[in-house]
Amino acid sequence: MDKSVQKAKKSDGNFGYVKSFRSFAPLMTDSESKQRIQRGAHDLVMQYGIRSVSMDDIAANLGISKKTIYQYFKDKDELVEAVVDGIIDANQCGCMEDTRRSENAVHEIFLVMDMMADMLKVMNPSILYDMQKYHPAAFGKFSKYKNEFIYNMCKLNMERGVQEELYRPELAVDILCRYRVETMFIPFNPDFQQSLKHSLAKIEDEIIVHFLFGLVSLKGYKQIIKYSEQRKKLVKEK
Repeated sequence: MDKSVQKAKKSDGNFGYVKSFRSFAPLMTDSESKQRIQRGAHDLVMQYGIRSVSMDDIAANLGISKKTIYQYFKDKDELVEAVVDGIIDANQCGCMEDTRRSENAVHEIFLVMDMMADMLKVMNPSILYDMQKYHPAAFGKFSKYKNEFIYNMCKLNMERGVQEELYRPELAVDILCRYRVETMFIPFNPDFQQSLKHSLAKIEDEIIVHFLFGLVSLKGYKQIIKYSEQRKKLVKEK
């Protein structure tokens, strides 16, 4: 268990939340209750990782009994699958929206970088390792999402970039798409993480920008510089 998690649990046994409380809010429907449990599990899993969060922790966080959780999810495996489904759905919607509002293929990548930066700020790097080792059904869904949806989004972006003359026309799209999909998740490897002191967001940014420079034509190179400067300006303004 991570030291941060041990410290949080040691203080009061449940990540700093009271063990239970009475709510005076109107009764929720079954669908609303299930979604609330899923969101509560999502928040803890994202912060502490999957293995470190128990059903007791989730119940305490939400101020409900563990028995209530089991009315909607038969076990932790099923709840983790629901959390993964929610993450996948949100990411798919985000990617498609970035494609829709992007000015060109290079701009689309920068929008994706911003989306990933927001997500990785609150993501525990052990999530994928925990999922693969302890929740194979959820990991199977994630692998399908990675190898189909993410791969296809990469392919569409590369084809778009070539058409816009922002990417080099001789790109071997199938090879580079598969390479990009795999490198996207290298930072989640525990061995890779141990050798670096940077955040996940910083590592992913460096990998994406490095990859993007390898794709572009001279025209595309100018677009990278343009969007990089815009991004730096926005960061300074914040």
